[in-house]
Amino acid sequence: MNVLRLVAREFLGMFVDDGSLALLALVLVGAVTAGVKLLALPPLLGGALLLVGCLAILLQSVRRAARQTRR
Repeated sequence: MNVLRLVAREFLGMFVDDGSLALLALVLVGAVTAGVKLLALPPLLGGALLLVGCLAILLQSVRRAARQTRR
């Protein structure tokens, strides 16, 4: 059973290296989708929000990783 867990963890790790990065990206996509569909935001604004949000999430993730490597 431990081998199966290890294989599953490694398989998931190939796709999701940083859990908070993946979670924040999913939340961002969901929020922007809801904004475009439910609040009738213009799709171009939704695209801009996705771009800015993804860049902000990536910057935060890189800063966190840089802090961890300094220790």
